[in-house]
Amino acid sequence: MSKATAPRYASVDALRGVTVAAMLLVNNPGDWGHVYAPLEHAVWHGFTPTDLIFPMFLFIVGVSIALALMPRVERGDDPSALTKTVLVRGARIVGLGLLLHLCALWAFDVAHYRVPGVLQRIGLCFAAAGVLALYTWPRTQWLVFGALLFGYGALLAAGGSLEPFVNIASRIDHALLGVHVYQLDAATGRGHDPEGLVSTLGALATTLLGLRAGDWLRRGDRRALWIAGLIAMAAGLAWSLWQPLNKNLWTPSYVLWTGGIACWVMAVFHSLIDLRGWPPLGRAFGVNAIAAYAGSAFMLYALAGLGWLDPLYQHAFAGWMTPRFGPFVPSLAYALAFVAVWWIVVRVLDARRIYFKI
Repeated sequence: MSKATAPRYASVDALRGVTVAAMLLVNNPGDWGHVYAPLEHAVWHGFTPTDLIFPMFLFIVGVSIALALMPRVERGDDPSALTKTVLVRGARIVGLGLLLHLCALWAFDVAHYRVPGVLQRIGLCFAAAGVLALYTWPRTQWLVFGALLFGYGALLAAGGSLEPFVNIASRIDHALLGVHVYQLDAATGRGHDPEGLVSTLGALATTLLGLRAGDWLRRGDRRALWIAGLIAMAAGLAWSLWQPLNKNLWTPSYVLWTGGIACWVMAVFHSLIDLRGWPPLGRAFGVNAIAAYAGSAFMLYALAGLGWLDPLYQHAFAGWMTPRFGPFVPSLAYALAFVAVWWIVVRVLDARRIYFKI
């Protein structure tokens, strides 16, 4: 993708960076037992601000594909070479996710290796959306988007209950992956993974909405972003009356609701940064997004595996903060410090023009 000559939008880098920083914040509290409610995912059905972070990132993946690939398609670049680039990069992202889980296996001494994950889902969605961008017209992409929403919605409905472990997405994932999922119910032996294979159908729909939004962005059609965002949010709320908003299952209502918000947020960032010249806060994270996410995970696993994680938290944060402020403040302070450390890292990398590409 580095050979593309399309202009780079500072707003996209900034929004990607803010999203990655938010990922690090919610993924690294000092104490998982004491996290402020807005920084936690909904337990099952429902929605919190944290539930917007991952779909926002996948939406931006789609936007980035539109900005990087579509100009090259239009000028007649070899589609087979571009396809190879897309598929190889998608495979590398998946491979990095699998490596991270191998490190987690060592660091936390978990019983089973987990196959699905955040980077694995990003890699799959990137590859699928990239191929669609290369070989299909916008009308076809919208048809695929609709087919994913209604097809996946029908599959969930046919499976009956949407409750944990017994919904059809969890049942299929467990049948295919066995114990290599995120969560196993000790009482029933059933499994569930919030980044499972079946719910990736919904995640791909989010990425395709980002693909279409990215095309509007590069054509300067801000009005389409605002209108699509409004329609998507309204449709998501209406659909939620039938199938609730649910990040774990990435339900169609969740796709539409979060996708609509993402359209509006993208429009705001574009208006303020690209058009009005506001500083692109978050850009340093955005231009080294995967490196920051993976690097911070490797750091976390190293601290945990060496037995330094808990002593660090207790001595630097909880030990003196908890008696004064209670347990929630040190937990948040640790998360903010974690983000600050990586903000320094990516700022130094950006200043030296060092950008890690996968």
